[in-house]
Amino acid sequence: MMTRIMRFMTEVFAPKVNKVVKNAWISAIQDSIMAALPLVFVGSLITIVSLLKNIWSQLPDLSMISNFSFGMYALIVAFLIPYYLMEKKGYPSQKLISGSTSLVLFMMLLFPTISADGNATFILSRFGATGMFLSMITGLFVGLVMSIAVKYSFFDEDTPIPDFVVGWFNNLIPITLTLFCGWLITFQFKLDFFDIVLVVFSPLASIVQSYPGFVLSVFIPVFLYTFGISGWVMMPIIYPVYLSGIATNAQAVAAGGKAVNIATIETCYAFSSMGGIGTTLALSVMMVFLSKSQQLKAVGKAVIIPSIFNINEPLVFGAPIAFNPYLMVPMWLNSIIVPTIAYIVMSIGIVKIPANTFLLWYIPYPITSYLTTQDFRAVIVCLLIFVMTWLVFLPFFKAYDNSLLKKEAQDSQ
Repeated sequence: MMTRIMRFMTEVFAPKVNKVVKNAWISAIQDSIMAALPLVFVGSLITIVSLLKNIWSQLPDLSMISNFSFGMYALIVAFLIPYYLMEKKGYPSQKLISGSTSLVLFMMLLFPTISADGNATFILSRFGATGMFLSMITGLFVGLVMSIAVKYSFFDEDTPIPDFVVGWFNNLIPITLTLFCGWLITFQFKLDFFDIVLVVFSPLASIVQSYPGFVLSVFIPVFLYTFGISGWVMMPIIYPVYLSGIATNAQAVAAGGKAVNIATIETCYAFSSMGGIGTTLALSVMMVFLSKSQQLKAVGKAVIIPSIFNINEPLVFGAPIAFNPYLMVPMWLNSIIVPTIAYIVMSIGIVKIPANTFLLWYIPYPITSYLTTQDFRAVIVCLLIFVMTWLVFLPFFKAYDNSLLKKEAQDSQ
């Protein structure tokens, strides 16, 4: 059975997924989210400073830095999607104008209030993670229009008119068309497209925020990773929900309410990324201290330091875990068990649900568990999870270690 699964994943599933990942439209979204992540990291640093402010009240309130870094995430993504799309489709000269047009359209669709004297008032929170789905739609729409328009020109290829002038006129119609659509929606039909997008995508958000949805959002990237497929392939679907969830939690807490969205990247970093995706720190420690096989012990010594800092590519591809049934199965099991524990302890109030952005994933556990939740009880849960994942990995690890030991004995004869 396992052999057939491995053959199917290797020969059929993986090539198709990799083909999807390399698609210009999908990879443009992935690259845009990745490129804008430093803005989230800045917000994470501000979260640490806010914790220190509880100790030293003299520290200044730096929350506005977070509001204009993480709080501008969707705005930046709206620019980057058509920018990367034009690059990937082979139209580099259209990158900047496409990104700029998307920025303008995105701001129009945020449904600003225009006063009689011409002042525009925006809702600040709409520029951040809650606007991710709108920014993706805006960026893809502008990218579509510009990628079609670039194939046509008002001028012949041998025209003596300078290239930058040709570009001005060729971009005139697609830019006008995209902004005309925004004008119609916002200022003529008086439609709040931001709210419409939220309503359309609310079923997806509700699914991911449920217990089964959250577990699947953790399990699927791990499952793909064990077959050598980057878990980032799920980013365009999961990440906007995660980011919107933490932004909504932050707004609720700031207004005196409670955080309710458990499915956030912060929850994953609090518990399930211990040692890296798939919660593999216990396995790394096990390899160093329990391995009888020289090969496995050597790998353990090589990967233990990266694992402490939650980097497990050396472990996944060096042990290896990828394409290795001995270690793939317990990694799958842990990717179900750990998010289940996280969901339970947060849903019943044992550990606080994260309400501040924190993506400094390379900070060792259990420090990360506390920083993401700002709850010391998370440290205890983190230690319990380490023990749980150890127990899950142990029998599989022993079987794999013994198989390598036998092989080493045969090779030495």
